Amino acid sequence: SLMARACVHLPRWSLNGTLIDLGNDYRRHMSGGNLIISSLDRDQDTGIYQCTAFNTWGSILSRRASLQFAYLDNFKTQTVRSAVNVREGQGVVLLCGPPMHSGELTFAWIFNEYPYFVQQDTRRFVSQETGSLYIAKVEPSDVGNYTCVVNNTITREKVLSSPTPLVLRSDVMGEYEPKIEVHFPDSVPAAKGSVVKLECFALGNPVPEISWRRTSGVPFPSKVKMKNSNAVLEIPNFQQEDAGTYECVAENSRGKNTARGRISFHAKPHWLQTMTDSALSIEENLFWECKANGKPKPSYSWLKNGENIMSEGRIQIENGALSIAALNLSDAGMYQCVAENKHGIIYSSAELMVLASPPSFSKSPLRALLKARSGSEVTLECKPQASPPAISLWKKGNEILCSASLRISLLPNGTLKIANVTRRDAASYTCIAKNQFGTASTTGRLLITEPTRITLRPTNMEIIVGESIVLPCQIACDPALDVSFSWAFNGQLIDFQRDGDHFERVGGSISGDLMIRNIQLNHGGKYVCVIDTDVESLSTSAILVSGPPGPPDKVAVEEITDSTAQLSWTPGRDNGSPITGFIIQARTPFTVGWQAVDTVPEVINGNMLTATVVGLNAWVEYEFRVVARNSVGMGEPSPASAKTRTEDAIPDTAPTDVGGGGGTKSELVITWEPVPEELQNGEGFGYIIAFRPVGTVTWTRAVISTPGVARYVFRNDTIPPFAPFDVKVGAYNNRGEGPFSSIATVYSAEEVPSVAPKRVRARSVSAAQIEVIWEALPTIPERVLGYEVLYWEDDTKPDTVGKVRITGNYTLVNVTGLDANTPYYLAVAAFNTAGSGPQSAPINTTTKKPPPGQPPLNVEWTMIGSTLTLHWDPVVAMDTESEVTGYMRHRYNDVNIILTNKTTVELSLSANDNYLIQIKALSEGGEGVGSEPIHIHKLSESALLSVSISSLFDH
Repeated sequence: SLMARACVHLPRWSLNGTLIDLGNDYRRHMSGGNLIISSLDRDQDTGIYQCTAFNTWGSILSRRASLQFAYLDNFKTQTVRSAVNVREGQGVVLLCGPPMHSGELTFAWIFNEYPYFVQQDTRRFVSQETGSLYIAKVEPSDVGNYTCVVNNTITREKVLSSPTPLVLRSDVMGEYEPKIEVHFPDSVPAAKGSVVKLECFALGNPVPEISWRRTSGVPFPSKVKMKNSNAVLEIPNFQQEDAGTYECVAENSRGKNTARGRISFHAKPHWLQTMTDSALSIEENLFWECKANGKPKPSYSWLKNGENIMSEGRIQIENGALSIAALNLSDAGMYQCVAENKHGIIYSSAELMVLASPPSFSKSPLRALLKARSGSEVTLECKPQASPPAISLWKKGNEILCSASLRISLLPNGTLKIANVTRRDAASYTCIAKNQFGTASTTGRLLITEPTRITLRPTNMEIIVGESIVLPCQIACDPALDVSFSWAFNGQLIDFQRDGDHFERVGGSISGDLMIRNIQLNHGGKYVCVIDTDVESLSTSAILVSGPPGPPDKVAVEEITDSTAQLSWTPGRDNGSPITGFIIQARTPFTVGWQAVDTVPEVINGNMLTATVVGLNAWVEYEFRVVARNSVGMGEPSPASAKTRTEDAIPDTAPTDVGGGGGTKSELVITWEPVPEELQNGEGFGYIIAFRPVGTVTWTRAVISTPGVARYVFRNDTIPPFAPFDVKVGAYNNRGEGPFSSIATVYSAEEVPSVAPKRVRARSVSAAQIEVIWEALPTIPERVLGYEVLYWEDDTKPDTVGKVRITGNYTLVNVTGLDANTPYYLAVAAFNTAGSGPQSAPINTTTKKPPPGQPPLNVEWTMIGSTLTLHWDPVVAMDTESEVTGYMRHRYNDVNIILTNKTTVELSLSANDNYLIQIKALSEGGEGVGSEPIHIHKLSESALLSVSISSLFDH
């Protein structure tokens, strides 16, 4: 079944121009304007459908709809097709001859039996136009049965022909030039937006190659595709510029042939101009014009209420223009302009209303009382509704007016104007209108009033926060006038209900004073008192200065280069004090917060809303904001502009801190400080390293394409050790090379010292320390920056090595942090920037036993006057510890150390110092564990008495 789209207003349907009678038709019925057809029948239902919608105003036709039926009959009687005899090397065409059908078909060929289909290549082609199979050059493998398969793309039906045998003759055909068997017509019409496919295939020996060209020489756009080994040229979305002559060229070694045809551009009509609904008075003239584009050029016709209109008498039709002279009521209705070419038809609809009525002032009467200020101009309009338009005249009282004075004007449209009115013009005025259907009038009284004067105006003043002020606005006026006062603040009308906390109207009927209570900084700005009367409007204003300007807005980057940006913005509120200037600030991912920037002009005055920022870095993303100032101070900044990147440029900053040196043999190590990202000026940033031996002319260059790298090593066996080089480093990016740094002197890698130190000796100093002595090296070719002592415990595992380095010409070093009572192996080597030289022959020594682990015990002390006597028990070392050789006393206040080999000592103390005293045993292995500390505070008068305490001091 089929359901066509709805038409509103009781539609009628027609098929092929004949009205469909739905009354006695069981297959067709209407639902809400839709036509529904059940049990579709190819013979009865094929054709052009059209809907007519109508109501009391007229009727119009819908677009046309075409209904067609796809089908595919079987091949005629399946008789055996005759065999095709062909020579090897010859070309052949096998005809399909599709049966009766409707709807688009596709073709394929079965070789011998399903599912073996003929594969298309440079030698074989199946035309989708004719269905025939073309073999450019027959080979023995082509012998067999060929069956044509026809498929209807709409119904999905598929039918097969009877097989055609291909038989090979015994003789062979020689080479011959291409013969084009498939080619497109001389003229190909193509609709706009359609897919155009051109076929071209040739027989020939050798197999011809197919190519395509436009005779105009214009190359094919990228949308054009070649398919099936160039046998098919496909142009999707066909447009005007694709029209022209196309040529197919078939070529082999024996010659070439061509086929050409012209593709012409066709398009269905579309509207450029249409008419609109019109309401015109009787006897007026109608002119409607519609215009359409299309290829071929469309033709026009006109319909009234669905019926064709012909040119005659008052009605004239010329292409897309319809004119009707002296309209009458019968001309009213629904009109349609129709544009048509062979690709389509389009409709445009409009209603024509023809009006006929007597004059009426119901919609536009004169005001009963009209007030006018003395000396002003008064305009009285006479605008009756009438079809056709009415003729009007004016009366002042009972006197008919005419343009008898310079002050009174009667305009053609019925308007009465009185210039420079006086009290003598006060009267009743009547406009009388008349046409052939009747007469009407309207009357109003004119009252002349005296001008209004402002007697007290507000004055400019400065805001004091928290105070209340009154802005006066008072008038003298004619008592006949109605007066109203309103106030605007910075262009916005004050709402006294919403803003009642701060704003209040005070005064009487002829006073519009404004009180502002508890005034705040945000109340700064321009205040305007507006006085409205029946006849005029007056205003007076004052400015309250409150503070710095509000933030500017809409900051935009209008144009940007590698170093400049042209900005525009809109000002914020001036808060009552005119803006005197603007400052521009910028921010990038590399800055800390916002920074002021240089501009042209250098000083931006308050009237300017554009400026150019200069001195920007190339290829950096910037945001800008604007700050305004006035006589009070700087305001809040604007919102930031959208992020915008400056253009790229050649680098203008060279790397700094160029130096280097060191490395291993045959190396020149060059280092520099990388250029920050914000100064790289563009993508593709890198470094150019240039160097040459000092005293030579030619530079060697190297390139590093990694912006963050700050080191380059040049290796070459010919580089002498510790040789001076001139070195400079430059920068580059995708735009080119930038400047070089200043030239620095860098030395190549030196060689390690070649001689080992001699006369190496070592002695154990304590349980944790060994002293090593050696003889300084004599002058050798290599530099000696210092010496290093290597030490290890187990000579069978020399990888467990410790190392102590000392820079300079020293010949002694103490190795510390060693284990007690442990044998160590030691060796000495000289070093420089290239590394360490050969080691001396190892020597060995053993660290001392550890010092006693027992602290001095039973410490006793006696204080007589300022003399402190100390006594303690001797410390006895164990077998694994070093023997006690004496004792030491620490006085921590000024780090005094006293040595003794006794177990008692006398000290003379100062009365003004604090003391902390500790006793340790001494041995070859070092200091033993300290006793508990003794605290002696400043000696007071009472402390000078004799005191004797014997204890284990535990505080």
